[in-house]
Amino acid sequence: MAKISQLHKLLTEKEISSRELTEKYIEAIERDNKELGAYVHLSFDEALSAADAVDAKIASGEEIHPLAGIPMTLKDNMSTKGIETTCCSKILSGYKPIYDATVWTSLKEKGAVLLGKTNMDEFAMGSSCETSCYGAAKNPRNTKFVAGGSSGGGASAVGGNLAVYALGSDTGGSIRQPASFCGIVGLKPTYGAVSRFGLVAYASSLDQIGPMTTSVEDAALVFDNIAGFDKMDSTSNPDFKADTFKNLNNDISGKTIGVAKEYLEGLRPEVLKATEEALRTFESLGAKIVYFDMPALKFALPVYYILACAEASSNLGRYDGIRYGYKAEVYESVHDMVCKTRSEGFGDEVKRRILLGTYVLSAGYYDAYYKKAQNLRGAIVAAFNKAFECCDVMLAPVAPHTAFELGKAISDPIETYQSDICTVPVNIAGLPAISLPCGVAEDGMPIGMQLIGNKFTESTILNFAYKFEQATNLMKSADWGVKL
Repeated sequence: MAKISQLHKLLTEKEISSRELTEKYIEAIERDNKELGAYVHLSFDEALSAADAVDAKIASGEEIHPLAGIPMTLKDNMSTKGIETTCCSKILSGYKPIYDATVWTSLKEKGAVLLGKTNMDEFAMGSSCETSCYGAAKNPRNTKFVAGGSSGGGASAVGGNLAVYALGSDTGGSIRQPASFCGIVGLKPTYGAVSRFGLVAYASSLDQIGPMTTSVEDAALVFDNIAGFDKMDSTSNPDFKADTFKNLNNDISGKTIGVAKEYLEGLRPEVLKATEEALRTFESLGAKIVYFDMPALKFALPVYYILACAEASSNLGRYDGIRYGYKAEVYESVHDMVCKTRSEGFGDEVKRRILLGTYVLSAGYYDAYYKKAQNLRGAIVAAFNKAFECCDVMLAPVAPHTAFELGKAISDPIETYQSDICTVPVNIAGLPAISLPCGVAEDGMPIGMQLIGNKFTESTILNFAYKFEQATNLMKSADWGVKL
């Protein structure tokens, strides 16, 4: 039985109260978060109040939702009314939203217990969770290594048993890569499947919210309860209805898994070996494997960084020190105040991406870079459409390597950009993908694979992932935190 279902059973049978459960997680956070750096803002009073409300329902004989009373966390770029939301940036220090993100509204109504907000790369720009103004989130498997980015705090919290599940955001792999590095499950839904209202934007055409959990079953349950149409989000799909949880464990015999040869290039030997072993496991479950060329994938990384940075340049223009957040203390004019506020408030990585985005959108370069990248985006979408004519899902590694040591991403940012090569194509095409463990490297760090589906086929990829998980039993949480 997966963790959420196990805890729900304990709550409904009154073997533990939600307050007792929440207090266990609070104790674990107070003990371990200093080392892990998973949380940046805590909401213990609100959590205990929510837990008491669930306990009152149970005591009165009222039926509770499967997610009610379950301690969880949100990435620090999701709006929470009255609770600080900073995107782990100095420029948003002290900012408390006056509204909730739709995903949090949905979970709050179901009785979810919010322990706090988790660490992230500043404005979700990074692959290691080291660009945060609060310092890095560390890997619960080995704290000498990064948790991954940008949703590293959520992965660290879930992998380190400081939360039952987390919500992260994925712009170019920011759910899947930290999930892979920390040995947990991360689901990046189809663009438009989950409302982005209340998500502080990095790149609006790429961002998507999704769950990070310790099992595929939990990922399906959380996804079903955050997905759906939202009139506050114009990109939300009105026709999609998530129903993945009850469709797990369907037979995959005779189904086809596609492998683009380009995804297997440049991998560390142990990652390639684990990927090949995963394919053999699927063959033993009756699935067919087909290999094909997908040359458009070689354009994915430059296309992603041009489009994402261009959109970031536009989205981050609102941070000027006038309306909210950090403001420079000494300045001579409004122009000087805005300039100093942004210089002092934004970190180096964010400034680097804003400058790149502004450059590719500027006169004389728009056609050469941004327009060309948009055209190539169409080619990548077309390549995926063609691939799904011959397979039900695609399998690929999440990253060419396992988690890297702390400090490496800061000293060599170019190499960390290249580590996104396996994840960004999914965001460019707006497809769903799930990351889950498929092996362990010699140094003990987890190896992750991703299953990619056609648009709005979350039920399919979750089912494939569930069958693999059941066949391999690779889901083992780190020896941290709450013991139940």
